[in-house]
Amino acid sequence: MGQSEQVEDSALLAPEANGHGTPRVNGHEPPPEDVLAPPEADSEDPPPHVPTRSFRTRGDFIAVALLVVVALVAALLVWVFSDARATTSQTTSAPAPELPQVTTLPPSLAEVWRAPSGGTPSPVWLGSVVVTGDGGEVVGRDPLSGEVRWRYSRDRPLCTITAAWDKALVAYSKGTGCSELTSLDPVTGARGPQRNGDAELGTRLLSEGSHVVTTGKKFIEAYRKDDLVRSMEYGQLRAIVNPNKQPRTGCDYGSFAVTTGKVAVLERCYHDDPADRLTILKPNPDPADTPQVISSVVLGAKNARVVAVTSNRVAAVVPGSPAKLSVFDADTGGLIADYPLDIPESDLAGDPPNGVVPITTSTANIYWYTGSRTIALSLEDLSPKWTALDTIGSGSTLAGQVLIPVKDGLRVLDQVTGAQIGTIPVNRQGYQGSIQSSTIGPVVLEQRGSELVALR
Repeated sequence: MGQSEQVEDSALLAPEANGHGTPRVNGHEPPPEDVLAPPEADSEDPPPHVPTRSFRTRGDFIAVALLVVVALVAALLVWVFSDARATTSQTTSAPAPELPQVTTLPPSLAEVWRAPSGGTPSPVWLGSVVVTGDGGEVVGRDPLSGEVRWRYSRDRPLCTITAAWDKALVAYSKGTGCSELTSLDPVTGARGPQRNGDAELGTRLLSEGSHVVTTGKKFIEAYRKDDLVRSMEYGQLRAIVNPNKQPRTGCDYGSFAVTTGKVAVLERCYHDDPADRLTILKPNPDPADTPQVISSVVLGAKNARVVAVTSNRVAAVVPGSPAKLSVFDADTGGLIADYPLDIPESDLAGDPPNGVVPITTSTANIYWYTGSRTIALSLEDLSPKWTALDTIGSGSTLAGQVLIPVKDGLRVLDQVTGAQIGTIPVNRQGYQGSIQSSTIGPVVLEQRGSELVALR
């Protein structure tokens, strides 16, 4: 009996098997196994809690303070050496003044205002605003009163200013050259596109319509309208990225002239050429670092000057006995005509200031100031039409007549014949130098050295 009880007890504890061989526990069939179920987590005790470190130690505060100081110093250095700190811009929203039309010449002219303007080789005006520049400051002025409309200044020396398209273009020096080019709205003074280039000290800015060209003794470049992207570089490059792009090397440049689509350069490549070379360049070659020469011709003498260029002609004055004005086909370089000139040798001594011959272009003629006289050139073929003696500038036009500066005032001449109509006296208070003049409305502007004087 003891054995029977033992077997019975074992039956209660042992698992039964069903017909499929699956063991039964306590008479019940276990639930089916889920083979896709994740494994059960180990029932281990969680790791002990580690308290979060508090950043309140003395070392933490020192580290944070050092980071703040470094950030402030970095921001201060950026501000100290930034262009923003070095620039002052005072703009205006006032509309530009309306200027009265001039149909008759005034019997007299008197000074109404003057301003220092060493940065303008000739008067600069756009619309009805006069732009002056001196030191590091550029100023937009009311032409009738000289009242300041806007100011723009940099902590750098001003090189030169010109009017191009509908902007005032300003070149500033950055030490080794006049490399900072800035555009300003003439009405508001607001700054537009800027570029850094490689223009030389003493450069002039020449606008040919769609581009502005910088002059130089060894290097010139052109910038595109609106965005000032460099479109041409010619001469001795500071950094040669792609060699063998320039047609000639080691040349000096004496003078320049521009017109739409053409840049005329007087080159001196005496290591290769026996005399001066007159070259016509395209201001926007493709690619920009490969100059496109339209024409190039070696002249018969040295110390020549390029005077003017048109769509199909280019004129250069060549020293000699007598001197002559040689006119070439701008597209082929072929000689068209030589015109003898009665001008003193002293007029052709050296190169013109900043490489640009003083000229004024009207709807009738191109007026060229040689240094002692003013010669009217035909717009059609650049032939000389008439000469005004004993002048001190290229002149400007008012009420359909040309006003040529002379020692005692402004000589009024007929544009077609050169016949003298009269003289308007001007008291220049002892100034004896040459004059570049222009007119805006009823105001005559005279650039007298480093000053701009307005007459009315």
